[in-house]
Parts: sequence; C-alpha cells; structure tokens
Amino acid sequence: MRSDAIKSGVERAPHRALLYGGGLDRSVLNRPFIGVATAWNDVIPGHVGMRDLERHIERGIFAAGGVAFFFGLPGICDGLAMGHPGMHYALPSRELIADSVESMLEAHQFDGVVLLTNCDKITPGMLMAAARVNIPAIVVTAGPMMAGECAVISGELKAVADRFRESGKPDMAKAAERLAEGHVIYGDSYYGAGWRKAGLLNDAELAALETAACPGIGSCQGLYTANTMACLTEAMGMSLPGAGTAPAVTAEKKRIAYASGERILQLVKDDVRPRSIMTAAAFRNAVRVDNALGGSSNTVLHLPAIAHDAGVDMPIEWFDEIARTVPHITNILPGPTAQHAMEDLHRAGGVAAVMHVLAEQVEPAETVSGAPIQEIIRRARVLDSTVIRPLDKPYHKEGGIAILKGNLAPDGAVVKSSAVAPKMRRFVGRARVFTREEDATEAIIAGAIKPGDVVVIQYEGPKGGPGMREMLYPTSQIYAAGLNESVALITDGRFSGATIGLSIGHVSPEAAAGGVIGLVQEGDEILIDVRKRKIQLRVKASELRARRKAWKPLPPKVTKGYLARYAAQVSSAAQGAVVAPPGELADG
Repeated sequence: MRSDAIKSGVERAPHRALLYGGGLDRSVLNRPFIGVATAWNDVIPGHVGMRDLERHIERGIFAAGGVAFFFGLPGICDGLAMGHPGMHYALPSRELIADSVESMLEAHQFDGVVLLTNCDKITPGMLMAAARVNIPAIVVTAGPMMAGECAVISGELKAVADRFRESGKPDMAKAAERLAEGHVIYGDSYYGAGWRKAGLLNDAELAALETAACPGIGSCQGLYTANTMACLTEAMGMSLPGAGTAPAVTAEKKRIAYASGERILQLVKDDVRPRSIMTAAAFRNAVRVDNALGGSSNTVLHLPAIAHDAGVDMPIEWFDEIARTVPHITNILPGPTAQHAMEDLHRAGGVAAVMHVLAEQVEPAETVSGAPIQEIIRRARVLDSTVIRPLDKPYHKEGGIAILKGNLAPDGAVVKSSAVAPKMRRFVGRARVFTREEDATEAIIAGAIKPGDVVVIQYEGPKGGPGMREMLYPTSQIYAAGLNESVALITDGRFSGATIGLSIGHVSPEAAAGGVIGLVQEGDEILIDVRKRKIQLRVKASELRARRKAWKPLPPKVTKGYLARYAAQVSSAAQGAVVAPPGELADG
C-alpha cells in the first residue's frame, strides 16, 4: 500500500508513534489509509451540513476495512464575497484548494481520498488535485438547497408583475409572478434589491423575500456554478449516480456519502485512478450535459483547468462544437422563463436521466461506481418529461453555452446563450466603458445606462482583476431595471450561473494582457451575433493600431500577498485561468 511509506518497517517507528498519538490503534495499521478532504465550514450554507455527511463517509470507510483521516480546506462563498474586494479571492481560491489537497495527499501518502465538497471553486479545485495526484478518489457533493416560497408577500409580487407587464417588460413580469406563486431561490434576492431601489417593494417586503430565498442548507437551488459542477462531476463519472442532484437535506444524500466511503476501498483495491476515468471522452460527456442543462458559463474555466491536471488537452472550442449538436432540454432556474429548481431535476431522474436522453451522443467512459456510463444511463428513466424534455421538444435546438470570437476576443469569449432573449441574439450597441465592476454597477443603478448601450468592464480578468471577479451585481441590476432585452454587457471578468441576458465574459486576451477589450473607448460601436458566434469592435484597423501604440496598462490593483503572486502567474481565461509552471502554457 502507498501508506506503507509512513507506517511500515523498523525505520517508521517515529511515524507510528505520531499516529498512535492521534488515537490510532495498532490493530488497524494494516488497513488502507483514506484521506477525507472536507470543505466543512460555518460560513457557506452549502457546507454547513457537511459534518453529518462526514460521519456517514467515515462509517462507510470503516465498514469496508479502511481508516479515515479528515483534513480541512478553505471555502469561499461567492455570494458573500460578491460586490466588494473579497470577490478577488474567489477564483484564486480554486488553486489554493487544489494545492492544499495535493500537499496533504502527497505529504501523508494516503492510499485513496474521498473529496467532500460543494460550491463554486471547491469542487473544481478538488477535482484538479485528484487528477494531479492521481490516486484512487471519489467525490461527494453535499447537495443543493431546497427552494423557498414567499406566499407572505404574494399579493405585492403580483402587483409588481402587473406594473412590469404594463410597462412592456414581460420577462420581469414572469419573474415576479413566479416568486408570487412558485419557487423562490437565492438569485431572486438580487432582483428584490433592485425592485426595492426602484420603489416596487418596501423594506419589510424585501426582508420577507430575502428570508425566503435560502430556507436551509445546501448549494444555491438553481443551475449556478456549484450545482452545475456537481452535475458535471457525476457526468464525468467521478461521483456515484444521484450525487449531483440529491438535495442536501435528504437521507438519500447520507446514503450516497456512506456508499462513497465504502466504494473508495474497492477503488484502492482495484487501483482505479482518476485519470482512467477523467478521459477526453468523459470531459466531452460533461460538456454535453452542461449544454443540455444550460449550466453556468464558469464551467468553461473549470473543466479545462481540471483537464489540464488530468493531462487532457481541452480547447474551449469543444464547448461550441458540442453546443451545436446538443439541444437544451431542461429549463432550470435562474433562466428568465424557468420554473424548475434542482429538486425538480432530481425528482425527474437527475443527471443519469439527462444522459439517457442524450444516449446516442454519450461516449463510452468508466465511472467510480464500477459500472460504465452506458450501463448507468441505460438503466435510467426520465420520470417527468416536463422537467427533462425529449430531443424532439427541446427548449432550444442548440446547447446553453456559446463561444464568440472576433477582433474584440480573438481567443474567445463566453455567453450563456440559453439565457439570452431571442431579440438580443444579434445586437449592435454603443460602448459605455468602465475599468471596475463597482463603477459600472453604480452607473446602472443611477439610470445612466440606456437601451442600446453595451456596458464594457475592462481590467477584471485573471491578471487585471486580479482574480476575474464574478459580475452578478451589474447583470442583476440590468435585469432588475428591465434592460435585459435592450442592453448588453461585455467583460474580461466572469459571470455567475445566475446571469441572465446578453452578458459576455471571459474575453481573451484580457485588458491587462494587452487585449483589444482594453482599447475600447466610450461610444465605440460593437456588434454581437450569438448565432454566428461573432463579437466585433467596429473601429477601423488604423485607429486600433494608433490606440495600441498609445496604450499603457493600468497599474496593478494589488501589489502584495497571494493575489499579487496569483496575478503574476495565472494564464488566460481561454486556458482555464490556471496557475502553471513557467513554460507549461503559452503566455495568455
């Protein structure tokens, strides 16, 4: 066993002494040592319930003949970090998590690892480490939160819906009606804040809405990044069937945790390693599921980063190529017309049922369950075709992610096309330029952004941010102002899975690296064509050359500490924003 390096032989007497000091009994020295990387903390609702899951994982490991060793990891809640300097740390924390897991697994020579995770950067960070260290591993995602309801102010919300309908804002009217009669989820609190600023709700009504938005533990209830990554982890075969969608509060989630603890011992015995599961085919299957679900655009950062550590070359073009052949067959919140939450997707059959619908396109791949993915999806059934539609009745004929290119983004930009209104799929507008998210948000709230504008937020990429901040505040305020069908947003930053509208992120190269987005000036005309996958700055080449000659990058926003080191080493968004050894990746 790998763990013999710390427990076997005369020369390891000091090592054994330390193990005994922690309470280990001599009788279990011959068992496999299993690390359990846990992201439990009291900060993130998606992680608060992990203490209970830890017990079930430990029971499963012990029952199968192993010894469990728990160790903790940092976890940042993107929602709590939103809209202030804390968001600079969110994406860089993915690298911290990957490095921390790698360090613990290598330093202590565990035989296998169970990765207990949830939420945006924690799941991809753990998968990066699993691929990098390549010892037997299994992922337990802690599960989504249940949706809330806000019947206490349903009358007020219906009145808000009527006002939006009268003012010619049907999407906003539908959102307010859904809050009055159906699911309420975390992202709705952003819309409530915008409606309060507009005088459509009072303080008590806003308080009722924000109290209803997160009724308990779990990752936020829609296809935000956390739940999208949980689903894709299952689609890649790195977690047991059902793990991606089983709600956090259910006994089923506890049983999955126990079964995962048991299963890791068999993976160790059979020497099944992550790189034999996370193959190119598995990543393409994940992209298929991502497009079918209409998942978060952040997967365009995370999947290539995981693939990099798995030794798989994964160009972002895969997302676009697959999107053209995979229809969008679920309409999970926070989509502008969506009614379903993650609990509905689970009830309808979950990830396996989605892949069952896509069966002809799914490539052969192995899974940590021991059953090939084809066997899992052959046994699956769609239990509610109003949630998971058949191929001949999709919400959109193409998938939910599109990669745009043009002189403004020669290396690519990303849009969640399933969240773009049909009338906005081709848009020409005038640039309104900002170099900080806060400045753009203030302009939107102040009413300075008008129909026909393209909000351009520069210097928020991996290097320039630093940390590629998530732009949910400006996009949600555009939506709350009823401008989502008349205003676009472009940034070298990124977006939450909650983003609705023509919001284009990950523009590469970024402004801080000399990208054309850094040359955009107030009033420039910009063409965006989602159907033709085109994003073009309509400025003469000679003018761009003159701007390039005069261009000087803004001074770094952070000059010390972890963020400064991160900014100096991080690659472009088109390469997954990974921190890699010099020369390993082309300069982004």
